[in-house]
Amino acid sequence: MTHHHTADRTQNYLISLLSVVFLIGAVACSGDDPSPPLPSTAAALTGTPGAEEAVGERLFLDTRFAQAFKVFLDNGGNVNDSNVGDVIVDAVETLGAPIAPGPFNGMSMNCRACHLVDDTLSSPRGGMRTYADFARRSPIPARTDGKTHAARNSPPLVNSSLDRPGGALFHFDAEFNSMEELVAGTFTGRNFGWLPGEKAQAIAHVAKVVRGDDGSFDLTDTGLSYRILFTGTNPDIPDELRLPAQFRAFIGSASDQEIFDAVVKVVAAYVKGLLFSQTEDSGALIRSPFDVFLAINGLPQQPDPNESPLSYSRRLQTLVNAPGFSPQFVTSNPNRSNGQFQFHTQTFEFGATELAGLKMFLAEPATLPASSAELTAGKIGNCLACHAAPNFTDFKLHNTGTTQKEYDGIHGAGAFGTLVIPNLATRNGNHDAFLPATESHPNASERFRAIPVLADPTLTDLGLWNTFANPDMPNPQAKIRAILCDDQVPCPLSDSALLDRAIARFKTPGLRDLSHSEPFMHNGQFDTLENIIDFYIEVSNQSRAGTLRSGDIQLRGIALKPNDVAPLVAFLKSLNEDYQ
Repeated sequence: MTHHHTADRTQNYLISLLSVVFLIGAVACSGDDPSPPLPSTAAALTGTPGAEEAVGERLFLDTRFAQAFKVFLDNGGNVNDSNVGDVIVDAVETLGAPIAPGPFNGMSMNCRACHLVDDTLSSPRGGMRTYADFARRSPIPARTDGKTHAARNSPPLVNSSLDRPGGALFHFDAEFNSMEELVAGTFTGRNFGWLPGEKAQAIAHVAKVVRGDDGSFDLTDTGLSYRILFTGTNPDIPDELRLPAQFRAFIGSASDQEIFDAVVKVVAAYVKGLLFSQTEDSGALIRSPFDVFLAINGLPQQPDPNESPLSYSRRLQTLVNAPGFSPQFVTSNPNRSNGQFQFHTQTFEFGATELAGLKMFLAEPATLPASSAELTAGKIGNCLACHAAPNFTDFKLHNTGTTQKEYDGIHGAGAFGTLVIPNLATRNGNHDAFLPATESHPNASERFRAIPVLADPTLTDLGLWNTFANPDMPNPQAKIRAILCDDQVPCPLSDSALLDRAIARFKTPGLRDLSHSEPFMHNGQFDTLENIIDFYIEVSNQSRAGTLRSGDIQLRGIALKPNDVAPLVAFLKSLNEDYQ
């Protein structure tokens, strides 16, 4: 398979070369007839690095890849008329009244509808987002399955594709092995209105839209058709949109799958380019009050070569707690003339309260569980166990008790602890009864990747439990197994034992710019950062008492008191920045 792909790329590159030669010859023979300017030979042959991100943004915004648009076309609609009228995008769902009209009102679902940026900046209840939405669980298009919302909250995408030890896993339950897999799954999945079993229809539809596009509907205002943009060599393409050779495709002759793969590759490149501001030389992050505090005090802003984020965080803890440390505090934003945030209303500062919160964030107990003396004293967040600096995530998956809290809140205290969860043999022996719906099992119940409701106590969301050892999801298994086995090689535990460990585990989010991504957790359960710290105090006590089902062991090391909440929240807000 690899050899075929390599051959295709070589052939496409040669055709690109021939196209440039043809264009040069055509202009040379045209006499005084006006002709469009030729691109530079270098740009035409190799493309412009970063152009894939610009083209990817247009595809990310395109509202015509949704199932509702296929229905529109099937009923005689024009592929370049976006006015479908799918009510799902008429307004933006928020925790209060909806924002109406929504930025894609009258159209249909696209990636941006769940991953907003400045789309509702001036709207009441709106504001800047870090590629997240405002809903507890993201709304999805209506279909015959009766579902109205995704099972989970829309995660922010900025910094979501950072390199990580052991390789990438995407989505809250690690379903996808790469960003390309995630994008493909989204374009053919329920969020875009496609039911399990409709993947082929979705791929054919995306290809039809790309083939038929004439450039007249373009939310990024390039004004060029996809057919032209994907050539990379057409003289009408400005250099900033000239795709590098590896992203090009010949839309007129390509198969549906080849067109779909080209779209996926470019959109994945766009998402991978969504990063918080950093220095060009070292890659150090620069725009939050926390980052400015580190810089002006000469503190290390990132790990040394071969130093793990956890070791770096512990070194930082030692430095800020050193007897001779006399900090200079941050009172204004050096990146803006008025010294403040552009999109946050909070003051741009890192003072004594934020420093106290940082120390709690980095503090660890002497042993697990925390001792009675440590519990009495408080000020131990043990947050770095899962949220090590500078990216504030370990890229792994943990059970923090979020699923249990929601389930028990609906069905009563202790209900989650008695919920019957099938073992590996029972689960895999009856996919349709227990596991998520897939292309191979379109009629599966998805009972353990569902929104819990009072009327049906068999519904909840067990996160990673749905993905691990699932035969329909083979690609991420090696990475998941390493996480569940705490990187022991070889793993001494059976898959049956590891499945028990997987119960209610979800991916660790990064903590940067949190205030542009509320509500928080995979189910949008918490509205404020104060709510989250209170929750961790609660579940740490449950974990030590043995009443938290399959909870992460690190929760037992949290020793916080009510007075510790404010400093920790101040520190978390110091990780905010104005993503643009």
